[in-house]
Amino acid sequence: MNDTTMWIIIGFAGQALFTMRFVVQWIASEKAKQSLVPVAFWFFSIGGGIVLLGYAIHREDPVFIAGQAGGLVIYARNLWFIYGHKFKRDEGKAG
Repeated sequence: MNDTTMWIIIGFAGQALFTMRFVVQWIASEKAKQSLVPVAFWFFSIGGGIVLLGYAIHREDPVFIAGQAGGLVIYARNLWFIYGHKFKRDEGKAG
C-alpha cells in the first residue's frame, strides 16, 4: 500500500467516525422522541476530529486544519462540562 492510499484510508476513517456522531444523536433522539445529544456524540466528535486533523496536517491544508482544531476545543469543552460536573458531584459525596 502506498503512502497516498494509506492517507486516503485514514481520511475516510476519520470521516466515518465523524459521521457516527450524527447516527448516535439521531438514534438517541428517535428513542426519546426529542432532540438529545448523548455523550457518545462528543467522543465520536473528538475521535473523528483528531483523525481528520491528522489528515489535514498531512495534506497541509490550513483551512481544514483550523476547522478541525477549533472543533476539537469545543468537543473537549463539552466533555469537560459533562464529566467536570459529575466529578464535583461525586467528590462532594465522598466527604
